[in-house]
Amino acid sequence: MICWTRTACIFLVAGALFSACTPTVNKIITLSVEPSIIDDKLIVVDGVQLPIRKWAPKKEDLKAVLLVAHGFNDYSNYFKSPGEYLAKEYGVISYAIDQRGFGQAPKRGIWAGVKTYARDLKSAVIALKKLHPILPFFILGTSMGGGVVMIAMTDEDKPDVDGIVLIAPAVWGRETMPWYQRLALWIGAHTIPDMTLTGKGLKIKPSDNIPMLIEFGKDPLVIKETRIETIYGLTNLMDLALRRATQLSSPALILYGNHDEVIPKAPTALMLSRLPNVGKGTQRIGLYEKGYHMLLRDLQRKTVWNDIGAWITDGTSPLPSGADQGDLTMLSEEG
Repeated sequence: MICWTRTACIFLVAGALFSACTPTVNKIITLSVEPSIIDDKLIVVDGVQLPIRKWAPKKEDLKAVLLVAHGFNDYSNYFKSPGEYLAKEYGVISYAIDQRGFGQAPKRGIWAGVKTYARDLKSAVIALKKLHPILPFFILGTSMGGGVVMIAMTDEDKPDVDGIVLIAPAVWGRETMPWYQRLALWIGAHTIPDMTLTGKGLKIKPSDNIPMLIEFGKDPLVIKETRIETIYGLTNLMDLALRRATQLSSPALILYGNHDEVIPKAPTALMLSRLPNVGKGTQRIGLYEKGYHMLLRDLQRKTVWNDIGAWITDGTSPLPSGADQGDLTMLSEEG
């Protein structure tokens, strides 16, 4: 995520003045393929094959389908533990894809474009509904994946699903960024787009689960160095997701940790204030006082898994943890 200091941004702007390029985007060319799943691959509308992982309960226990979109620089395997848990405890079959440019998907490290990510998600829904035409169907997106879900679900051809789960959705749009971040990002993306950043030295704590973070850092499929043009593309996605919050009418469970240092509280609070159905009971907000950005992998991860499973099972009942009974004013308390 974009968490640059003022000094870092000034150096980036200065260095960018020595060259001139434009951001690269991995775009869809043709849209003529019927989405399908063959073995461990999702075939999307332009014929591209995306890796897909599955965690399933026993056939007789199957109660619901969950499609999962991972976060920035991550990939589908992040859902392995919650996927296994939801299958065993709640009868949920989960499918997670490697989104373009991430994990083992094509063109690693290259941003595919906001419309492409949303279209791929819709392709996955179409393909999975062929396999499960009757079961209740839900979509879960975390961080960047949450932004993708928000955009797909506010398009004119939005997927027909029973509900969505958003975990710390990426809504840190430009309207909530300081001027020097916006300036550095634009200049960097249009002059030195292939320059990479690592995030080292930012002192950001994404989770309180230290052993997990160590293993996460060793995983070769997790991207460690990010092209500036990819960060620029992510920011475009966050811009649109934040703007589209006013149109998000789907039943939703939205989860956020009080110690999230990746997606700040201010844009999250702004997004929540724009939702149209929070007061109507169809959109539920869960705030975890001890939670960090990686809620699905924090030390209290099973609490979050149970809340998700319970909501999928019955979206009208309070969450088992009581996280939906919390005080939303915590989102105004930065630091």
